[in-house]
Amino acid sequence: MIVLGRIVAPFGVQGWLKIHPFGDDSASWRKMSHWWLSRDDGAPDAQWKQYALETCRPHGKGLVAALREVADRSAAEALDGFYIAAPRESLPPPAEGEYYWGDLVGLAVENEATEALGTVAGLISTGAHDVLQVRDNDGKQATERLIPFVAAYVLDVDLAARRIRVSWQKDW
Repeated sequence: MIVLGRIVAPFGVQGWLKIHPFGDDSASWRKMSHWWLSRDDGAPDAQWKQYALETCRPHGKGLVAALREVADRSAAEALDGFYIAAPRESLPPPAEGEYYWGDLVGLAVENEATEALGTVAGLISTGAHDVLQVRDNDGKQATERLIPFVAAYVLDVDLAARRIRVSWQKDW
């Protein structure tokens, strides 16, 4: 499953949900017939429950949506904090130079000097830009680096080689 966003609150009294999307193209979610929900973003595929999407529209910096199985505010409140995902094959291919966050998690990160900095453990949306969470366990102590996911620092993403090359020093 590719995690697309998170339910952050109920919206209104008719079972609508307020959604915080992880990424830039959340408007394309309207084309999906179903969303899959889970309380745990790392849950195995079998633990995601499928919901039929009735409607979805932009609202502020996020979305609001109605799911067929969510009839009222109480049902919407029960889903507060759940993650939204979809199987990879049901998503449209990303445009050139764009990536699904799920495709980046687990990639090795190295700098221009080919020093290993760790692997991508996750991404953080800061509003201004996304940030790679890179974790390295060099045997002595675990280190986390937060690297802005912008062209000034991210030089190359090679999904086939499972590697991201960055302009970042090991001691930063």
